[in-house]
Amino acid sequence: MPALSAGLISLTLGYTLSQFYRAFLAVLAPVLSAELGATPGDLAVSSGLWFISFAVMQMPVGWALDRFGPRRTVAAALGVGGALGAMVFALATAPWHLHVAMTLLGIGCSPALMGPYYILAREYPPASFSALAGIVVGFGSLGNILGAAPLVWLIEAAGWRATLWGLAAVTLAVAATVLILVRDPEPLEADQPKGSIAQILRLRALWFILPLFFCNYAASAAIRGLWAAPYLEQVYGADPESIGRATLAMGLAMVIGNFLVGPAVKLVGSLRRTVLISTACTVLVMVILWAFPDVGIGISTLLLTLVGLSGAAYPLLMAHGRSFLPRHLVGRGVTFLNMFSIGGVGVMQFASRPIYGAASATYPPAQAFAMLWLFFLIPLAVGFALYFLTPEAENG
Repeated sequence: MPALSAGLISLTLGYTLSQFYRAFLAVLAPVLSAELGATPGDLAVSSGLWFISFAVMQMPVGWALDRFGPRRTVAAALGVGGALGAMVFALATAPWHLHVAMTLLGIGCSPALMGPYYILAREYPPASFSALAGIVVGFGSLGNILGAAPLVWLIEAAGWRATLWGLAAVTLAVAATVLILVRDPEPLEADQPKGSIAQILRLRALWFILPLFFCNYAASAAIRGLWAAPYLEQVYGADPESIGRATLAMGLAMVIGNFLVGPAVKLVGSLRRTVLISTACTVLVMVILWAFPDVGIGISTLLLTLVGLSGAAYPLLMAHGRSFLPRHLVGRGVTFLNMFSIGGVGVMQFASRPIYGAASATYPPAQAFAMLWLFFLIPLAVGFALYFLTPEAENG
């Protein structure tokens, strides 16, 4: 398997920041509540705006990758949107300032994963794509871990505003590193046709992948980022230390799962079958969580960890979808697929709040969370069923 270049490593650092910024609000919640009066609902809106702005930017990102290349696209977005978002966050004095900051951060991070994926799709053998994509996501997902205990320590040592100013500086430094180290793929030949969304939508092989793209990452991301902590606290009375261990285990499982996808494909012998097995495991775990929401904190923590592990099929789905894209559609194609994935997270996060609010007003905590798990389970099961209609990957 080819090694990652220095440019790809610098882009992976950008993706690490992307993972960090999508998860760090949970740690900041107490201080933002105390100093800015930000409620959990405010933070849910801010988090959702990160995902929505990220998703909305995917089509412009696809155009920019094809027109300017990943070097300038990623560096400009991180250096302007990402750093400016961190600065606005550092200066925030009201909850709506956080909404603006998170929107800017979502825009800044929007090409962070598509930049390296564009290079992998254009310059690396198709058979290596899923493994290398998993490595990029795996290392980048360490940002999820950095946004937990290490961030708590940093805030206690320096204060949250100084920490955000430091993050703005780090974001600028990563943008500069991308600008220096990344080498864009060779431009497409002049006789290559111009890509368009209409051409992507005419690729029938993608039609039954898109529903699973929409809901696959949504379950693990929303549960890890929003619902694992209140579930353990309200159903089991878990203390912050127990919640920290459980969410850390789930985050680590999400990282490990991304490193396992490459070997899993080799073992199973098919991208499509590997996705089916992984998704079937996620559906099964979600069924158990729904049917037995109060089975015990140890088993529930294990089930949450398995959601993180088996829900790491994103690189495989991207590799499968990418196999159907002709060269001139790679930039717009991978960003279109990513738009469905990240947009699904944003939509499901926004929708999960009223679903849980209605359930908690009617049922005791365990049953209320059972309804929430069912909310994530149903679209996942539908996407899983439709995925059976997708053909095997092309070009290996």
